[in-house]
Amino acid sequence: MSTTDCLFCRIAGGEIPADIVEQDELVVCFRDVSPKAPTHVLLIPREHIRSAAELHAENAELLGRLFDMAARVARTEGVAERGFRLVTNAGPAAGQSVDHLHFHLLGGRSLGWPPG
Repeated sequence: MSTTDCLFCRIAGGEIPADIVEQDELVVCFRDVSPKAPTHVLLIPREHIRSAAELHAENAELLGRLFDMAARVARTEGVAERGFRLVTNAGPAAGQSVDHLHFHLLGGRSLGWPPG
């Protein structure tokens, strides 16, 4: 798949509109169009990485930024204090439906365990 065919690359590039919560030069955070919790924000790198299975040590700065942004968004969205879940799926058997690394930030209700 080319990045021009990738839904999340097109959102990150501004070609497809999204409800952007926060963004910087490395990460874009936007509301999920099919939320599974009152707060459901997707965090994606601008760089096209297919999934967590493709991450390497060279991605440490990007991952640090993603987690920093997740904590910031959780505070802004008012779910940090009570609790939130941050999850990524790697591959179709895990439920990954878009082949672009993304994290789901879920909160605003009690989240059961185990998930799925």
